[in-house]
Amino acid sequence: MHRDPDADALGSSLGWASYLIQKGHAVTVISPTDYTANLAWLPGIEQVLIYERAGDQRICKTKIEEASLICCLDFSVLSRLKDLGKVVQDAKADKMMIDHHLEPEHFAKWMIWDTYAAATAQLVYSLIREMEPGAAVTDVINKSMAECLYAGIMTDTGSFRHANVTPEVHLAVADLMLTGFDASRVHRLIYDNAPLSRLQFLGYVLSQKLIVIPEFRTAYMVLTEAELIRYNSSPGETEGIVNYGLQVENVVMSALFIERKGEIKISFRSVGGFSVRDLASSHFSGGGHKNASGGRSEQSIKETVDRFLSVLPSYREALLSVD
Repeated sequence: MHRDPDADALGSSLGWASYLIQKGHAVTVISPTDYTANLAWLPGIEQVLIYERAGDQRICKTKIEEASLICCLDFSVLSRLKDLGKVVQDAKADKMMIDHHLEPEHFAKWMIWDTYAAATAQLVYSLIREMEPGAAVTDVINKSMAECLYAGIMTDTGSFRHANVTPEVHLAVADLMLTGFDASRVHRLIYDNAPLSRLQFLGYVLSQKLIVIPEFRTAYMVLTEAELIRYNSSPGETEGIVNYGLQVENVVMSALFIERKGEIKISFRSVGGFSVRDLASSHFSGGGHKNASGGRSEQSIKETVDRFLSVLPSYREALLSVD
């Protein structure tokens, strides 16, 4: 899965791993970096190896070097693996990509790739169903697998409110729910399971750091490393904050700039026809989806934000034209 894994990366990987184990394969699940606390409940997550952990790194390298197949889930370019990318690239095993992001690198022998899929977890569900034609869903997908796949689909659709929700998404979820898992419990564990400090931090961000530029229908927030340290904020506690900018009346694009460990991580969100993917890829070495993308910068936080503000005028017409 990709670095800083979200619920789709983890959920699709764990769901697919569970299916392969069920079919008699020996499977290792590897994440380049650690996951956030609100995903620690996912079934099977205790088996995930974290490449950036000193104790896991040697094991990860050995497993990848000895693998007969490397499944790459929820990413389509090896740079999304951080330092692990070179290890995967050099491995002799065939690679299989399962992903829904745009502009993939062609590093995999097999590509199960569909940009119209709402989530990689949806693709995993569809693949399992295609591999078991005629079987009842409960005969091939158990409750734990369903929880993992549902978590990925639910989060990547914004709890089923984004434009990527199709009839196929609801049909897949309906099938998964036949296994008997508690959908409301999954939602609660992901979204309603934050420590008090996270809510206090969110209050600070929304009251002190949210800036709206009406002439560009844009909202943005900037969080310095000093502020993160002051509020003892872990990476997971900034997840989803960028979405709050879109709740402001007449705002079409929201951006969040986070300074951490000498790097600026940027999250972009938009509504309607405005593509933040184009902005992220053109100016911030990023990419993703039309309405949800990310980017990175090695410039200072001030230089990065200044660059963002300087390019806004070139997108003014597109931002103003969104219904």
